[in-house]
Amino acid sequence: MMIKEVIVVEGKSDTLAIQRAVQADTIETGGSALSNQVIERIKRAQQMRGVIIFTDPDYPGEKIRKQISQAVPGCKHAFITEDQGRGKRNLGVENASDDVIRKALQDVRTEVLGGFKEEISFQELQSAGLVGGPNSGQNRKKLGELLGVGYANAKQLHKRLNQLQISKREFEAAVDTLGGDEE
Repeated sequence: MMIKEVIVVEGKSDTLAIQRAVQADTIETGGSALSNQVIERIKRAQQMRGVIIFTDPDYPGEKIRKQISQAVPGCKHAFITEDQGRGKRNLGVENASDDVIRKALQDVRTEVLGGFKEEISFQELQSAGLVGGPNSGQNRKKLGELLGVGYANAKQLHKRLNQLQISKREFEAAVDTLGGDEE
């Protein structure tokens, strides 16, 4: 499988895992302290070939994803779950199997810039048991896995669902699956 876009990862181990699974070029951020030089490389890659952000499913990975998204609008996003990225000593893309990496890259989501017509409201998240309830964190985790958008807190999930153009139909189908899991 050959990937046209440049994949942004956190480090050398992630690059090795990506290149083990697919043919692709990567840019390594070198951790959460993104330099202006790295941001400029990502901007050039976005203009020339497009960019897929594929960071670890943890707080630093989400921080890097957010920084890049703000600096380089219109990126694509690939996600793995914590379980898929769990290693013996750490959590990261480098621990994911080749099949998991390929699936995440096949299921990339594109960030939309500006008005998405079918926006999911925060009230819909509340009604679906994804905000403020005793199981809301676990429900958000399951929903993120079902939709392939990763785990997020309620505010981040609301923003991510709309930025990544998750349709109401797709959202409602995933929520219905959550309901079926609880019964």
